[in-house]
Amino acid sequence: MHTSGRNSSEPVHAPDRPAPRAFDADGPLIGRQADLDRIDAFLDDVPRHGGPLLLLGEPGVGKTALLAAAASRAAHRGMHVLAATGAEYRTRLSHGVLGQLMEAAVHARPSIVPSIVPADALAVALGRSGGPAPEPEAVADAVVELIGQLARHGPTLLVVDDTQWLDPASARVLGDVARRLAAGGALLCTARDGTEGSFDPGGLPVHDVAPLSESASENLLLQHFPALAPRVRRRLMAEAHGNPLALLELPVALSGPQRSAATALPERLPLSRRLQSAFASRVTGLPAATRYLLLLAALDGTGDLYVLRRATAGRIALKHLDPAERAQLIRVDEPTGLTFRHPLTRSAVVELSTSTERRSAHRALARAWQKAPERHAWYLAQAAEAPDEQVAALLEQAAAVLGRRGDGPAAVAALLRAAELTPQGPERARRLAEVAYTGANITGDLRDVPHLLHDARHMTPEAGPPAMATAVAGAAYLLNGSGDIDAAHRLLCGAIALRPEPYDPADATLTEALHTLLLVCFFGGRPELWPAFDTALAAYPAPPPLLATTRATFADPARAAPSHLAELDAAIARLPQETDPLHIVRVATAGAYVDRLDGCAEGLRRVVAGGRRGEHVTPAIEALFLLGNHAWLTGQWPELAHLAGEGLDLCEQHHYPVLAWVGSYLLACSAAARGDHGATRELTDRMQQWAGPRRASTVRVYAAHARTLSALGQGDFETAYQEATLITAPGTLARCAPHALWTLMDLVDAAVRTGRHRQARDHADAARNAGLAAVSPRLAMLVHAAAALAADDDRHPGFQEALAVPGGERWPFDLARIHLYHGERLRRGGARTEARHHLTAAAELFRRLSAAPWTDRANQELRACGVPGPTASPAGPAVLTPQQREIANLAATGLTNKRIAERLSLSPRTVSTHLYQLFPKVGVTSRAGLRDALERLDRQ
Repeated sequence: MHTSGRNSSEPVHAPDRPAPRAFDADGPLIGRQADLDRIDAFLDDVPRHGGPLLLLGEPGVGKTALLAAAASRAAHRGMHVLAATGAEYRTRLSHGVLGQLMEAAVHARPSIVPSIVPADALAVALGRSGGPAPEPEAVADAVVELIGQLARHGPTLLVVDDTQWLDPASARVLGDVARRLAAGGALLCTARDGTEGSFDPGGLPVHDVAPLSESASENLLLQHFPALAPRVRRRLMAEAHGNPLALLELPVALSGPQRSAATALPERLPLSRRLQSAFASRVTGLPAATRYLLLLAALDGTGDLYVLRRATAGRIALKHLDPAERAQLIRVDEPTGLTFRHPLTRSAVVELSTSTERRSAHRALARAWQKAPERHAWYLAQAAEAPDEQVAALLEQAAAVLGRRGDGPAAVAALLRAAELTPQGPERARRLAEVAYTGANITGDLRDVPHLLHDARHMTPEAGPPAMATAVAGAAYLLNGSGDIDAAHRLLCGAIALRPEPYDPADATLTEALHTLLLVCFFGGRPELWPAFDTALAAYPAPPPLLATTRATFADPARAAPSHLAELDAAIARLPQETDPLHIVRVATAGAYVDRLDGCAEGLRRVVAGGRRGEHVTPAIEALFLLGNHAWLTGQWPELAHLAGEGLDLCEQHHYPVLAWVGSYLLACSAAARGDHGATRELTDRMQQWAGPRRASTVRVYAAHARTLSALGQGDFETAYQEATLITAPGTLARCAPHALWTLMDLVDAAVRTGRHRQARDHADAARNAGLAAVSPRLAMLVHAAAALAADDDRHPGFQEALAVPGGERWPFDLARIHLYHGERLRRGGARTEARHHLTAAAELFRRLSAAPWTDRANQELRACGVPGPTASPAGPAVLTPQQREIANLAATGLTNKRIAERLSLSPRTVSTHLYQLFPKVGVTSRAGLRDALERLDRQ
């Protein structure tokens, strides 16, 4: 921000004294190009026409900064710049601001001003000569004459800040002068929107200074506070509402842990002294009844006038809002209710109130919201002065509802307050553990988990209900944080074993424990982890439906019963009405290996949108990767890169290494299919290095799948076979190895190419005998194609059966490979005409996908059929914009999106978008291959 200089009138300086600097331009303005263009147009017109322009806007919006920029630009044009500023609190001397302008005039043109000032009404008004007080018109005549004299030696610009605080005498004169300015003379001034003063802007041209855009606000914060955690930055942007002063002052009032998100932000952000001056000062002069109504409205936040009427029980009429409306602090409209013109006015109203006033207001609001349990509980909790178990229980129920609606931060806040209102003991420990679990699994607040669990453990014995809640939170932290699979497994199994059987399906904590254990077993990927889960599931008289379904379709889909698939389809059909992000993600997870993600996509996109708003980060990460998974299977690979990139950024920001491997796996598969084998190798090496010491076998499986695809693309079929059989042995679909379904055709292809025909047949038979063709149309395609690949008969009907599956075009990579295999067999059998049809279809599909090695393989087969074609996939020089090239260079050095954003004053999301737009241009699918790609580009 730019700051104004002098705020009061002083005696006019002698010509030999240094000129005062009323405004200092201290750097480029972010997000103000349109305003600067308007100012430039105004300045360009001064020599020809002159005249006034008023910059109007809310406090702190940047009017003074624009005035400083205008003064600097005018000086560079050779103009005389006479600057002054109004003062709110200091003594307003008569004609005080005119004195500031004359002081500036002395320094602008010392040879002219002394000859004019002593002899006219202006000299008398400023106290430089004696005589009766002049009329305002005479003073205005003198000022206009002075400006005319100065204009003969160069255009003259009067720059006046904060005209709402001009002393009345200066205000009357300047208002008259503004309307009489001619060519060569101009007035550029500012005023606060909604603040009355002596200066009458009526008839003056006005330029409204609007709040900054969201992107400009983010850039401003990144430039001045690069270490702010993303969720803190989003909260500050929401509170600041594009106000530059607020954007720069709100972080100053936060502690270091609050800025880094190590400590939660308070419900009401503290206002710095400058913000208090800008916003709170307009509230203090209001009548007491008005301020009380504003306090009710600020604490309530709905703007509902009926709520205000119920809260006051008719004791205070709503007409008492009129003073605040006249001061333009609020807007009041009967249909839409009450709206604060700026969120920080709301903050100022609350900050100016006493704790007693706030508790009274909360009690009144609790009465007003008796029919809305969540709000009623929250207001009762805010009014409480001591522990109250009844209120804490109501608030915990409200937190559960908020969590199901997807508002994770509100659920955490409610649970924390519930814990505060709970007397010391097991119940308080349990509620603290609930906060920890919600933070780890919903809001992405992993760093708060250890100290919350520490507090919980010191309030309760080892056994009993609190031990379960603590175990769930601790296991979620271990899984999502360090990835300690075995420790998380032991912790959960130990707590579950303490629960008496039979289990109650309504026991929400136990259900969460088993959902967490299911993920622990999945990422562990070892058969010995599952018996404890299955034993617990069997202890239910009727297990929770989604839990049992997910165990079948996600953990071991090759053995899922038709009833499980029917239950899953019913759950997916209910997703359009579902608001709980965790439930949406769990349903989609259950559908991932059985090709049900298409029906979950809309719900997952809603979860991602909520994550971008900071409501539930952890489910949003999972939703991004599930959507990326769907994009991989459906051939939307540029979209896959964007989704995976955004998810990986969130994993890095919130420290979720286990989840990050899902995104890395998707990028590795896409890189392999496109022929970026270096990127595949680098990504899978990192997976192996991380997974080894943690015994996270599923992450190893991810790496094996990507390496299988890479080896197939390079024609290294022996390596492809060895990698594919790390996932499951040939002829079997290993228990609890869901990836065996996705590598079915890969293993059979590699086995056939390496002469292992018996293993290929055994594997194709295992898939058919398992009934995979009935699980989904895509799996039906793979089962039929695998049978044809494994057969000695070049005209085995399996290829045609695979290609006849309805909707096969939805999976273009699988479809293209089946066309390729069928065409290869037909060519080998001498049916070249038929072969060309399938090979041409394969080549076109691969080309659209940019699957370069597979395109080349199809083209080679076409040439063997006598069809001329390109010998390799041609690619012209990539054209990158200067900004894309700069981002690519930084990414190639290993910098994260966050660090690149800080260095270039961009948002991390903007960097992510640029990266995944430029990847296809240089022929890579991730940053891992950028360095080599850029070197190739430089050689072109």
